[in-house]
Amino acid sequence: MLVRNATLADGRVRDVRIDGERIAAVGTDLAVDGRTVNARERLLLPGAIDVHTHFREPGASHKETWETGSRSAAAGGVTTVVDQPNTDPPTTTGAAYGRKERLAEASVIDYGINGGVTADWDPEALFDRPLFALGEVFLADSTGDMGIDGDLFEDAVARATEKGVAVTVHAEDATRFDSSVRESGRGGGTGAEADADAWSAYRTAEAEIAAVERAVETGADLDARLHIAHTSTPEAVDIVADAPDTVTCEVTPHHLLLSRADLDELGTFGRMNPPLRSEKRRTALYDRVIDGAVDMIATDHAPHTRSEKETTLWDAPSGVPGVETMVPLLLAETRSGPLTVERVRELTASAPADAFDLDRKGRIEEGMHADLALYDLEQTRAVEESLLHSKCGWTPFAGRDGVFPEWTMGRGERVYDGGMDAVREVDGENVR
Repeated sequence: MLVRNATLADGRVRDVRIDGERIAAVGTDLAVDGRTVNARERLLLPGAIDVHTHFREPGASHKETWETGSRSAAAGGVTTVVDQPNTDPPTTTGAAYGRKERLAEASVIDYGINGGVTADWDPEALFDRPLFALGEVFLADSTGDMGIDGDLFEDAVARATEKGVAVTVHAEDATRFDSSVRESGRGGGTGAEADADAWSAYRTAEAEIAAVERAVETGADLDARLHIAHTSTPEAVDIVADAPDTVTCEVTPHHLLLSRADLDELGTFGRMNPPLRSEKRRTALYDRVIDGAVDMIATDHAPHTRSEKETTLWDAPSGVPGVETMVPLLLAETRSGPLTVERVRELTASAPADAFDLDRKGRIEEGMHADLALYDLEQTRAVEESLLHSKCGWTPFAGRDGVFPEWTMGRGERVYDGGMDAVREVDGENVR
């Protein structure tokens, strides 16, 4: 097929020819040979690559499944996702990897699967599998069985480096959490009525900064490829920016667009790890996204049901959904602020492709996978929970403006055509 008159991220208007799974040509006045789609100078972006999602299977399919999560991603212009290992069972053995990979066959878009590290992980069996990366490795984090510390972190990074596998790190130092917050009785109420700011006070910014410092030092000592997940403080971004080029970081849409000032409205629905930061830190983080210090945006899509979230702050699970709203929210930001469309393209597509060796993804160029999404920047709509495809059925961004795709294509096939029931049954592939 031929997509005519598409505006690319840099402003050029080009035709894009697609042959099977690949982009065959990008140019002007390309000859018609088959079906033609007139983009009418709408924005054509490479499909986004979200390197941090939790699709919850196996073990928590009441929250999300590979089918519902991938459908949600496609409806948001995302054509590749990377699933994290903290499922049930965790993806820490070859058998667990195989089980997750079989479930992932329900995905309508391409995917990667991260292996995990626990005290009883099986590295030899894991590294025999087509791992996307090792991670999200929970460095000194109070997340139960997935948290590791001491020599195990260094050993895991060393083993991954030996195998040529990147390591994604959840960097929070639990020894720097402020236990006095919990002991004071803060965090009362349930759901939207809870004092959710207590979570931000408890999981301090210093806990992240210290853990990022340690992770980067370990990575430098071992010459490792290290990726810091969901960086929420400008100080942590600066540490990564000063590190070797083999160290990268991501920022989530919720840390970029929400702050502690939003927690009165969000209540326990705004509890996530790491937590929301002050408005001052949020704006400083945004500045670093603009100036290039942040490598990429990833969602940490972590859906939970409403009933699970509508409890006390200390009992609610951490995490918010976001895979469907990431690109739409970022494109809405380009309409009135310093964020450019080119920067959105880099943050969501070309940079993650480069960092994780996805040689056929992230760009609209000859020979690349035909992973594409078409947008009309003049058409915004409010984010409505009833129109989203995630199984959890809610979002912390309800009411915010977004620019949603008119259609999304994965490997040359339409996976989304607009509307609730317009996600097509296409088979995604493991990118490794």
